[in-house]
Amino acid sequence: MQVSLGIFLAIVAGVIGFVVGGFIIPRLNARADRRRAEQAGPTRLDVLGSVYEQAPTALAVVDRHQDVVLFNRRAAELGIVEDRLLIDSIWKAADATFEDGKPSAFDLPPKMAAGRRRIPSISGRSEILEGHGEQFVVVFADDDSEHRRMEAARRDFVANVSHELKTPVGAMALLAEALLESKDDPEQVEYFGGRVVDEAQRLGKMVTELIALSRLQGAERIRDPEPVAVDDVVDEAIRRAQSAAEAAEIELITDAPSGLEVKGDWTLLVTALANLILNAINYSPERTPVSITRDCTGGTVVLRVTDRGIGIAPEHQARVFERFFRVDKARSRATGGTGLGLAIVKHVAQNHNGVVTLWSRPGTGSTFTLQLPAYTESELGGKTPAAEHVEQGEDQVP
Repeated sequence: MQVSLGIFLAIVAGVIGFVVGGFIIPRLNARADRRRAEQAGPTRLDVLGSVYEQAPTALAVVDRHQDVVLFNRRAAELGIVEDRLLIDSIWKAADATFEDGKPSAFDLPPKMAAGRRRIPSISGRSEILEGHGEQFVVVFADDDSEHRRMEAARRDFVANVSHELKTPVGAMALLAEALLESKDDPEQVEYFGGRVVDEAQRLGKMVTELIALSRLQGAERIRDPEPVAVDDVVDEAIRRAQSAAEAAEIELITDAPSGLEVKGDWTLLVTALANLILNAINYSPERTPVSITRDCTGGTVVLRVTDRGIGIAPEHQARVFERFFRVDKARSRATGGTGLGLAIVKHVAQNHNGVVTLWSRPGTGSTFTLQLPAYTESELGGKTPAAEHVEQGEDQVP
């Protein structure tokens, strides 16, 4: 009996030892390792892996068999890796790098991938991955669609400026010749001289607007904005457009002062609103009204300029804010338009964290709406009219 009890105790001790040594102790050790790892924080390899995965540049490592051994999330988004293989157009650059050991550049136009997914234009290069005996090539790639778009816009802009400046310069040269030939005829001298002055003024206006547009496009948001009274902007813009309105027999109608304020640059805001009013005058029939209204909706100051003119066809409405775009070129030239006024309005709005939009119907008229963030905090800590409009529910668009 004593022998059996001894054997039993020995078996129990063995089982306990096996359980403790085989299961409990390893688990305790693993838990301790995890605790130490958590306390120590991520390793350098972990950090490098996260940086690689989140890099804004597409990265892919490929071997001599075109197999991609490593690639990040951006590489998958740009579509340079398919089924763990580099796409053929980029593999050609990588293969050239394998052959001569020199970096190789690639430049791919946009295309449509399977499933109607659009792949943007891509540019990049391939280089030997150092420290691995030229076994691998690393590919760097970026989406350069925006760069290409800007380059195309720049080329178009230069071409448009050259064309638009050429017209008044050429006209002035012809008029000057006619003026010289008519030196003995006072009436002809007066006529051609007046035409030269008109073309010179048009040229000067275009140059001035080009300079203004260039400054606006290169600028960021207004750095030191100041509170600007909307009523003052409306009054000054109407004053600037009054002569043109009287010449075209257009009546300018506006609503009552609002007391609203925005933060920004007074001169730029007046220029933008005056351009909208002049545009409405230029495209309105005689003896029709142009209305200018102001409102506050949801913390946004809304300025609307409405005409009862010829309207704008739907296919042209998306382009009216482009530089030099004119719906009716003959009418624009007759009124002295440069094709830059609405482009200036768009950039003034953007630089003030605002937006300008268009509603139009052919034969009915057009409404241009300039929306700007309302200034709702006065230096004295009180409430401005914009804040009171919002609190009183006066934020509905009529």
